[in-house]
Amino acid sequence: MHLEPGNDTQHLEFLLLGLAEDPELLPLLFGLFLSMYLVTVLGNLLIILATISDSHLHTPMYFFLSNLSFVDICFTSNTIPKMLVTIQTQSKAITYAGCITQIHFFVLFIGLDDFLLTVMAYDRYVAICHPLHYVVIMNHRLCGLLVLVPWVVSVLHALLHSLMILRLYFCTGLEIISHFFCELNQVIQRACSDTFLNEVVIYIASFVLAVGPLIGILYSYFKIVSSIRAFSSAHGKYKAFSTCASHLSVVSLFYGTSLGVYLSSAVTQNSHSTATASVMYTVVTPMLNPFIYSLRNKDIKSALRKICDKVR
Repeated sequence: MHLEPGNDTQHLEFLLLGLAEDPELLPLLFGLFLSMYLVTVLGNLLIILATISDSHLHTPMYFFLSNLSFVDICFTSNTIPKMLVTIQTQSKAITYAGCITQIHFFVLFIGLDDFLLTVMAYDRYVAICHPLHYVVIMNHRLCGLLVLVPWVVSVLHALLHSLMILRLYFCTGLEIISHFFCELNQVIQRACSDTFLNEVVIYIASFVLAVGPLIGILYSYFKIVSSIRAFSSAHGKYKAFSTCASHLSVVSLFYGTSLGVYLSSAVTQNSHSTATASVMYTVVTPMLNPFIYSLRNKDIKSALRKICDKVR
């Protein structure tokens, strides 16, 4: 079926090939990804419950952390449940509307992850470089704005990409995507119409919304390291750095895996390898975040113990 520009796309479907075509591997993949998804949701939910239930955690740092946990739950919920259904039912098709919806929320939540990590870096910068003015600077109004603005920008950014895809048309009624979710670049590559404008928008948006926050994070940590070096006591240096260690680990994991996927897609034309590498930042990173923040944080551990005691 040939779809001309302006034609109704209600019959268009995309075929998601997933991570493995061998039927013997599918039960293993299903069990693995179901386990990882449940751990991700449970771990991030516990972080949110801990920050809400413990009054000691009603601070800007934990407010931003709970928002990051919520975004991570949404981020994984956008792709993994569909993948699990695909494995279980052996039906790899996703509708045109479903594909665009998945792209929209993928772009939305990965952008929010990026922005929230930058906001958390700024919070640590103020806490370490301007400790006496921290409460005044990081007031409720500013904290609200530092979460609201990323939401607005990310929603508009995701909407832009969704609208840009709607202007494209496809040659057949069934397009094959070598991925376990509707990946923006692969969907655009399947279009028959001119995609130059889409590619320009992707490159500009990626540079502004990925490199911009990264510069903000690097600048914040440059100022933090400069301030810590000026501390006279070794204990003071250790205490200041320990408050940043978890965030720095999450930032390294997020940007490291994202960069790894970008480089792997640039070096090799093997879409299957890129899909496998994508698991790192779409599944593994959101799953590890709660562990990184809770294992090194006495306040979170204490709050989680209180939750466990209440359950008992």
